[in-house]
Amino acid sequence: MVVGIGTELATEGLAAPAPAVGRRRALRLPRSPKIIVGLSMLAFFVLLAIFGPLVRPYDPSRTIANNATVPLPPSAAHWLGTTQLQQDVFSQLLVGGGSMLVVALVGGVIATLLSVIAGVTAGYLGGLADDLLSMLANIFLVLPALPLLIILFGFLGGPGSGGSSNGTTSVSTTNDLFVIGLIIAVTGWAFGARVLRAQTLSMRNRDYVDSAKIAGERWWRIIATEILPNLVPVVASSFLFTVLYAVGTYTALAFLGLVNPDWSWGGMLFYAQLSNAELTGYWWWFVPPGLMIALLGTSLVLLNFGIDEFINPRLRSAGLTARRGRRARRASREEFALTPVIRAEAGASRAAVGAGRP
Repeated sequence: MVVGIGTELATEGLAAPAPAVGRRRALRLPRSPKIIVGLSMLAFFVLLAIFGPLVRPYDPSRTIANNATVPLPPSAAHWLGTTQLQQDVFSQLLVGGGSMLVVALVGGVIATLLSVIAGVTAGYLGGLADDLLSMLANIFLVLPALPLLIILFGFLGGPGSGGSSNGTTSVSTTNDLFVIGLIIAVTGWAFGARVLRAQTLSMRNRDYVDSAKIAGERWWRIIATEILPNLVPVVASSFLFTVLYAVGTYTALAFLGLVNPDWSWGGMLFYAQLSNAELTGYWWWFVPPGLMIALLGTSLVLLNFGIDEFINPRLRSAGLTARRGRRARRASREEFALTPVIRAEAGASRAAVGAGRP
């Protein structure tokens, strides 16, 4: 009877914390510091891209009428100074994030779609389809991306035909930005496809996939309803990686002068290096756009690390949630060690020893 009561109390004591653990598991992703900081920074850049052109104090291509022949330092009239052509750097900074986010989003979406189609299909079908798609992905993996992009832009003649204030080719329309994002996506899908193929190979022989096969489901329906839902975190991580790749690639192309929308942060760096701003000490011309590019990349990296920590149990146990897990395990051990079962058995043993004494 005592053991039964103790067992019931122990069961109740062990089962009580379960809802709390379930709540913590459901809220682990939003509470991750990496996710919170990364989302906050990314939201800032999205708002900047939307409202920046609306609140800019000057036209970024406008030459301010004054007698200065060198870039002016930051002042009350120009918060980030001016360029050598007396254009407002702050206005260019507010306008420059829109084109970069458009290209990064287009490149990330298209590259992720190509990765999902090629990687998941190759991993599930196997055989000749797997060999052909894997060979195609390997070809794009070994090709140097930046020289290939330069060649593609050379054959296309450079997207866009508008002239900028500096006399260089510019890209200012949404169609041109879409073309740039498409070209970047062509060179950035292969790595994600390899990762998704490896994950699909480990899932295609699971019991629920075999059950769908026995039920007569078509292969494309099995991929869409059984495999892809379990690959959502991996697909999200691949999307963030390709967006980060698109940001870096687009910045490099603009810095090399291959694409120069009016205006982008990479284009600002291009014009700054043409005027030797880094050698002459005009830091307000190149530091702000470089810092914005670095912070945008940091936000994407933090989001990627947060997703990796969420889907990888080893990273989750070794990360910032390890202390919370140790605290929960310590509390459960203490609660189990102090259950009435142990106290009841100890009291019964002492009573038996006492009764056996002369």
